[in-house]
Amino acid sequence: MKQQNLKTWFKSGSPWIWMNAGAVSIAVIMTLGLLMVIAVRGLGHFWPADIVEADYQVPGEPAKVMAGEIIQVEEVPRARLAASGLPVDVKGGEFMTRELLKVGNRDVYGADFTWVVGEWLSNSRTPASLTAFERREWGNFYGYIVNVKENGNVVAEGDAAWAELTQRIDRVTELHKQLVRLEKKDIGEVNAALERIRLSERGLELKGQLDDAARAEFNAERDQWHKHYQSLEGELLALREAYNRDSVTVKTADGREVSFTLGHVVRAFQPNNMSFMEKLGFYFSKLWEFVSDEPREANTEGGIFPAIFGTVMMTLIMAVIVTPFGVIAAIYLREYAKQGPLTRVIRIAVNNLAGVPAIVYGVFGLGFFVYVLGGSLDRIFFPEAAPAPTFGTPGLMWASLTLAILTLPVVIVATEEGLSRIPRAVREGSLALGATKVETLWRVVLPMASPAMMTGLILAVARAAGEVAPLMLVGVVKLAPSLPLDGNYPYLHLDQKIMHLGFHIYDVGFQSPNVEAARPLVYATALLLVLVIISLNFSAVFIRNHLREKYKALDH
Repeated sequence: MKQQNLKTWFKSGSPWIWMNAGAVSIAVIMTLGLLMVIAVRGLGHFWPADIVEADYQVPGEPAKVMAGEIIQVEEVPRARLAASGLPVDVKGGEFMTRELLKVGNRDVYGADFTWVVGEWLSNSRTPASLTAFERREWGNFYGYIVNVKENGNVVAEGDAAWAELTQRIDRVTELHKQLVRLEKKDIGEVNAALERIRLSERGLELKGQLDDAARAEFNAERDQWHKHYQSLEGELLALREAYNRDSVTVKTADGREVSFTLGHVVRAFQPNNMSFMEKLGFYFSKLWEFVSDEPREANTEGGIFPAIFGTVMMTLIMAVIVTPFGVIAAIYLREYAKQGPLTRVIRIAVNNLAGVPAIVYGVFGLGFFVYVLGGSLDRIFFPEAAPAPTFGTPGLMWASLTLAILTLPVVIVATEEGLSRIPRAVREGSLALGATKVETLWRVVLPMASPAMMTGLILAVARAAGEVAPLMLVGVVKLAPSLPLDGNYPYLHLDQKIMHLGFHIYDVGFQSPNVEAARPLVYATALLLVLVIISLNFSAVFIRNHLREKYKALDH
């Protein structure tokens, strides 16, 4: 009886339903677990951890004082420590504790991070006056404030130094914003205008139309921009003088004194003296800096806004390009092409293109788009810029086109499947009412197939936003802080190189000279890339669901 019930249960298909449900549940749990690990390791980097000061005594060596953030604690076999050259007694216990300290002060110690043996640390403490300086170069600096100077003269020391320091850092931060705006916006506008004048003059010269009147007009316009630049240069020099006016002297935990200008300091904080709410406010300010600022220190400090902007811009341009081409190709294959051997071969070819390695598309994009198409555009439309390439070099346009070619098969297949699901009776009814085939396609078939088109676009965006290999060849670079969208004509610079979150992860994780500093940023950037892809997909899903509800009545 039991055996009969078991056979009936298997025949009912219930075991396979439970098996599929279990597999989906495991996949979801693993995905959420992976995202949680990435989030914890990435977002935890921005929390202002306490700075620990302790005495460190290596057997047989003089004791020294160390200060830094505890990044990692692990247990390692004594034999392993002894094999690394440390004076470890192998007859003790089996394991010893090893701690990774972020000691900062790279210009003093030569490295930001160091491993220490936990058992050799003693008298650990967290002094309230121990200060962390986040610098624009050379990483963090940890120490005690000795004095604050203005033009080399001491203006505050002792207990009054901290309040004076915070005020002057606020002043320097505002001056830094003015400097960036002056250098990038105002002086950048002058440089762009002078380059336009040069290209216009060169273009007339190549056509044999550069007469004395035109040359005089160009020189007059050029002189106006030079005068404007001279006034900006004077303002820039005054700002830089004020920017480098103040300095601070800091004493390290082992007694060395170091001075540096406040122009090199992004912020100073005393984490051991901060309340929980102060740390929380600091944490969110660091998060905002991460998503809104430019990278520093070989991409291991600062923010990643140029990479976010480049990723989103390139994906949107790709979507604008691939959608009409994919839809038109699918309409031709389903609605117009004669269903014969040639059409079947084309469909097989399209399906096979979806499995071609991405790097192959990158090589194709470099060879055809950049060298052939871009080089031809330069010869036809931009001869005055020669020998410097305009479109004959990797850039935003070619990266977007390469991704469009890469994702085109996905859009074609998804759209064609959507067209095939529309009942033939719907088409015949439209034709019977007097509509032409084009009107039927435009007013009936395509609206009903729009959810399938959006499905193809969702899959295309999901794949394109995470691709890295082909982009390394056609426009993505390590550092491009200038955005391709600015106030200079033609405003959107499709020939400009961009940053990308996927390539940024690769560069920081595998090309960074400071591995320990880069590791948490790899997790944080990876989490941000996932969030960007999810946001793009949710936007497309929302549009698809809206279209599906709008045309649901036609399905019945």
